[in-house]
Amino acid sequence: QVQLAESGGGLVQSGTSLTISCRASGGSPSSYAVAWFRQAPGKEREAVASISSSGAHYYCTESVKGRFTISRDNAKNTIYLQMDNLKPDDTAIYYCTAGSTDASLLCGGYGLDYRGAGTPVTVSS
Repeated sequence: QVQLAESGGGLVQSGTSLTISCRASGGSPSSYAVAWFRQAPGKEREAVASISSSGAHYYCTESVKGRFTISRDNAKNTIYLQMDNLKPDDTAIYYCTAGSTDASLLCGGYGLDYRGAGTPVTVSS
């Protein structure tokens, strides 16, 4: 059983940067692929980025390519999402998920075995 806990969300201005974290505990968290998802009020869940246990990464939505960077530190069992040049459309609850599957499949919502509670990110214009 893997537990996921996100942190680092907050209120920021458009054009600034923010890094959020997902700390995994229990089981063998470093062996899982992890994906960040987000859900804005009144909108569908959207996959943002995923990363394999070895660090291979995928950006699941075009709107974040070139602005967001996913990374992980397996020694700290922590996965990061660095978000640069934030826009009001990035406002959402961001949560991490983990699965014992290929990281690319997590983008499609497959193999999501575990999920955290989320951290809110609000970008003001």
